[in-house]
Amino acid sequence: MKSLSFIALLLQSGLWIACSHGHSDDTGVPAKGFALTDTMMNRIQTDVVKLEPIRSQLRLTGKVVPDENRVIKVFPLVGGYVRDVRAELGDYVQKGQVLAVIKSGEVASYDRELLEAQSDVRVAEKNLRIAQEMKEDKLNAERDVILAQKELERAKAELDRISEIFRIFSVNSKSEYVVKSPISGYVIQKEINRDMQLRSDDGAPLFVISQLNQVWIMANVNESDIGKMKLGLPANIQTLSYPDQTFHGEIDKIYNVLDPETKTMQVRIRLDNSKMLLKPEMHATVYIGMTEGGSMAAIPAKSVIFDKSKSFVMVFKDRQHIETREVSVYRSQGDLAYIQKGVKAGERVISKYQLLVYDALND
Repeated sequence: MKSLSFIALLLQSGLWIACSHGHSDDTGVPAKGFALTDTMMNRIQTDVVKLEPIRSQLRLTGKVVPDENRVIKVFPLVGGYVRDVRAELGDYVQKGQVLAVIKSGEVASYDRELLEAQSDVRVAEKNLRIAQEMKEDKLNAERDVILAQKELERAKAELDRISEIFRIFSVNSKSEYVVKSPISGYVIQKEINRDMQLRSDDGAPLFVISQLNQVWIMANVNESDIGKMKLGLPANIQTLSYPDQTFHGEIDKIYNVLDPETKTMQVRIRLDNSKMLLKPEMHATVYIGMTEGGSMAAIPAKSVIFDKSKSFVMVFKDRQHIETREVSVYRSQGDLAYIQKGVKAGERVISKYQLLVYDALND
């Protein structure tokens, strides 16, 4: 029997259902005189029962990783002593921004080579002028001028080589190697500290810079589910950080190898991350949508009423003809419920305020 508090709620909300002896009979068909008020008609929502392909979901675990095509590793080009570090883990850096400054004996030797190369060019230019003047005075042959020209070309080539080294190493006037960011992005790895000694043959990167406006979700697929994976399958991703938000993508790569330890295969989902919500190493739960084949009547999952260990829907024809119908739910898939029996395509069910109508008809 309806409690006094529930009746009060109905009266306050203006959703009372007008009926005269309006209880449904044993068949579930409402008795004569039942009708929804205008207020209730304006507030309820109905949806058409549709035949939908039967879909299922596969739940996978994974994590957020940077897009490898947008990751740059910065290695030390020379050895030396780290004088200054100007970027920290998680910082956003612009292309060309100074990340660190290294005092290096190797750079000092390049300084000497630059001075020598500049001097060689000046001497070669002078020798060429002398050779040309002597040729005009018929004091030497054309061959001497050609040799002087070649010597000047060699000296200039060496100067260009040393200058290119300076450009690559970003060497300053203090014989220091300046490490600069090759791209704009976030520092996702840092392996350098002030006063650290570096070796030029060290294979570890000083910094790893990544553009995070696009990221990957790497999801693990159990061996028993590998055969279900296909490119283009839709994927819904949820994270612990944003439990009320779902990110949408699709499988764009299948890694056809198994991890020897976990015996799982990985699939990749590429996601837009222009709002920078997703961070590398975040845990992700991935729901892969799959089609089983065949179709079945489907309604909004919220329209199903569970009462007395049974499932019901309110089948709507008009304000005076609403039927409480028991249904057999095959599966609820997200916002959709597949119905094995109880409703058929084309019928309408109430999907908003249906519980109020149900209680009024089945009190």
